Amino acid sequence: MKLYTCGPTVYDFAHIGNFRTYIFEDLLKRFLLFSGYEVEHVMNITDIDDKTIQGASDRGVSLHEYTREYTEAFFQDIKALNILKADHYPRATEHIPEMARMAKGLVDKGFAYTKDGSIYFDITRFPAYGKLSKIDPDSLIAGNRIDNDEYEKDNAHDFALWKNKKAGEPFWDTEAGSGRPGWHLECSVMSSLYLGPTFDIHCGGVDNIFPHHENEIAQSEAYNGRPFVRYWLHCHHLIVDGEKMSKSRGNCYTLQELRNRSIDPIALRFLLLSTHYRKNLNFSFKALEQARSSLKRLRDFLHELRTTEFPPGENSDIATLIRETRNRFIKGLSNDLNISTALTAVFEMVKKCHIQHAAGALFQSDAEDLITALMDMDRVFGILHEQSGMELPAFLSAKIDARQKARENRDFRLADELRDELLKHGVQLEDTKEGVRYKIVDSDRLTDPSGNPDR
Repeated sequence: MKLYTCGPTVYDFAHIGNFRTYIFEDLLKRFLLFSGYEVEHVMNITDIDDKTIQGASDRGVSLHEYTREYTEAFFQDIKALNILKADHYPRATEHIPEMARMAKGLVDKGFAYTKDGSIYFDITRFPAYGKLSKIDPDSLIAGNRIDNDEYEKDNAHDFALWKNKKAGEPFWDTEAGSGRPGWHLECSVMSSLYLGPTFDIHCGGVDNIFPHHENEIAQSEAYNGRPFVRYWLHCHHLIVDGEKMSKSRGNCYTLQELRNRSIDPIALRFLLLSTHYRKNLNFSFKALEQARSSLKRLRDFLHELRTTEFPPGENSDIATLIRETRNRFIKGLSNDLNISTALTAVFEMVKKCHIQHAAGALFQSDAEDLITALMDMDRVFGILHEQSGMELPAFLSAKIDARQKARENRDFRLADELRDELLKHGVQLEDTKEGVRYKIVDSDRLTDPSGNPDR
């Protein structure tokens, strides 16, 4: 199975709307792997376009220096969110000669033309233009050119494949001339280089349908003379408190901003995957708290199974319950990734197991089978992994001890503050009858403010 997903444009830190799409794509990939498919996954890094060039110019640094910070942050974020790595992360700037070759080839084939040193795709030469975005062919504006990378749906113009060099902008000397690629051309080239001219699945956000994906289809099929993609999957928008997310509204959150509020990245992952990808998802801190609570139910249940000394034996009803849950889980996700059905099946299993346990009808063999089943299904969810086998740095152990003393002294305000500080460092505490337990939920944050993990 060959999968291409539109990656970040590294002109800024990725926000939670971006990660809603990346987590949907991760869910898809994980379920394909769970179902026995071999998946070759390519996610591009757009490190040259109008936005990155403008950002580097505003800051007075090179394009590479500017985009490096955001690229590194992106990889840190996907690790924290437990998003599986792609097999390839091609950067646009690494494939400029191939992009120039396609641009010139489209001119040679009669699908594109040169004007003022730039190369434009003639949309009227590709009769199928608009088939993905359902644009009326009669609305196409022949001969009108547009250089901007992004534009509105009612502006179906000829689009730039190759942009002539401009003062102050990076450029390359190529067979297409001196300049740089257009944004839409980049994905066509990188996907075909790694996956071939025709591949199975292409994903992205609904905002990519037009013009980006429509233009990808046109230039790829015109150049290669064969179908481009077999299946397109698009994730719908994330809104915040019922409003469109935007920096001007102050509701455009990055993962780092949420982590600074002691938000568990996996709780965010749970929230972002819990609504079907073709529906709007409304983010709120109340919804995030509900997601955290639901995630805690699963984690607590798993911990209970692992640490309780159950009596020997087995309950045949548990084996039946596991089998039925797994069947509902698979049936739901097989139906266009119906995540609600899959999650409901798991939580109903947990509820029924609690009832069996309270009745003394849960045995050691049942617990082992339940652990196996949960971790097997979590290969798709990616929410129950724990980073074990790691010792805490001394300064964090000291904070746990200080919190315990605060609780003994009934200084609950200080105890809560220390608990929140520990969570900021990736350590989650649980108070039990046997005493306090900790789980390392984010090993990247096991450092003191100066970056020394052993202080």
